[in-house]
Amino acid sequence: MLTGAINRFAVTLRNAEAVPSCFLNVKRSWDRMKLFSSMTSSSASVKKGLGKSLAPESAVSNGVAEETTGGNFGGVDQQHFGIDPAKIDSMTVQELRATLRGFGISAKGLKQDLASTLKLFLDEKMQSAPGDGSKPPSLNEDDVVHFSSRKRKPSQSYEANGDQAVYATTEVSDVKKYKRRVKQSITKDEISEVTDTLTTKKQVLQLSDQTEVWTILAHKKPKPEWTAYNPKTMRPPLPPNITKFTKLLSWNVNGLRALLKLGGLSTLAQKEDFDVLCLQETKLQEKDVELIKQSLAEGYENSFWTCSVGKLGYSGTAVISKRKPVSVTYGLGLPDHDNEGRIVTAEFEAFYLICAYVPNSGDGLRRLSYRTSQWDPSLSNYLKELEKSKPVILTGDLNCAHQEIDIYNPAGNKRSAGFTDEERQSFEVNYLHKGFVDTFRNQHPGVVGYTYWGYRHGGRKTNKGWRLDYFLVSESIADKVHDSYILPNVVGSDHCPIGLILKI
Repeated sequence: MLTGAINRFAVTLRNAEAVPSCFLNVKRSWDRMKLFSSMTSSSASVKKGLGKSLAPESAVSNGVAEETTGGNFGGVDQQHFGIDPAKIDSMTVQELRATLRGFGISAKGLKQDLASTLKLFLDEKMQSAPGDGSKPPSLNEDDVVHFSSRKRKPSQSYEANGDQAVYATTEVSDVKKYKRRVKQSITKDEISEVTDTLTTKKQVLQLSDQTEVWTILAHKKPKPEWTAYNPKTMRPPLPPNITKFTKLLSWNVNGLRALLKLGGLSTLAQKEDFDVLCLQETKLQEKDVELIKQSLAEGYENSFWTCSVGKLGYSGTAVISKRKPVSVTYGLGLPDHDNEGRIVTAEFEAFYLICAYVPNSGDGLRRLSYRTSQWDPSLSNYLKELEKSKPVILTGDLNCAHQEIDIYNPAGNKRSAGFTDEERQSFEVNYLHKGFVDTFRNQHPGVVGYTYWGYRHGGRKTNKGWRLDYFLVSESIADKVHDSYILPNVVGSDHCPIGLILKI
């Protein structure tokens, strides 16, 4: 009766849909097996259990599935799953996909892959099914096994553990025949619980002292004298005789709301104890600002925000400070550039601080001409005008990897936004040739340090990134820079924070 119920379920799968990946949830399959083994000899009970819990809705006609005969589950062979193994290769792609889905296996790929997956599944069930009718072993709900025609190999994963995440492999325990490694991948659409981690994306990967990938030189064509940036060994300690200094941080957060929900800014403030924090790409609307201010860390009562009005929930910059600025202005004073919330200028006693989010040239370089012929010259002129009264500090996501050392794959990105010849030349002409100093490159001339890693190819895990974030300062205060640094261990965005310590 029990095997007949299994066969009756199998023949109803022909119209089931395929799902988009090739993973088997083992627990789901075992739950079905447990349902089979718990059935009584009552035909009505079997029909009820299968009709509601197993057969797809499209496969049930009038609430009853077609019944075939079979034997006891305790003596399992492949045909007891309702499938003749000799006929698998002759099944159509639609039949293979429907059958795989019926057993809880995602079905995507060519016919040969589908057939191999089904055969492997049946072999696994033959090896693991108890021959005495006892209860099949149960697995953890999150245990996922990848079935394919290839030999399975143990794979590493990142596992959150308090303040840090370490390489780990998850094993299916309690069942020797099912003991295998499970690859747990962290994707853009998943959130891992990581204590003390800053996040604005659904992808979270807490990098710790044990996974300092940024200390490995990652570059397509590195020069012999280049080295990887390591903040632990390359950041100078504050000399004891420095009694007065200013600590500035800048971070493209790529959306601020999620960061605040996890207390990200408070955590950053506790760890870094910055005086001023500049944010880019907050993606806020003006109606959100007052509520956001209430979420800021204690001691940072001075905050100044500008939001995009041309496109809501886009761009946006902010300055958050312990010290109250002398004055604050927004934009460049040019209507053509000021509707996207890209500039906040805070005047302090010793300098002007400009928080900027420079426009990206975009897909197909559609804004390249605007960027290089209008925006960059306008910002440069604005900085030089401010510099007439006091030194200037420009910080933020300037959306340009200036030199080949500033990007992992320079040859492959010659026509990518942020590394075109036009953008790089504009960066030099409008900023460096106008007397502004790239503080990080000035301090670390042969060091490869990135501040941006794209989500698309998981660049952060292999340190294949770009340096797009800068502190540029007037030449008159370049000698006041004690440290210009990157914080690659702080995650939560596709960018990481950068810092500047000035002896002012």
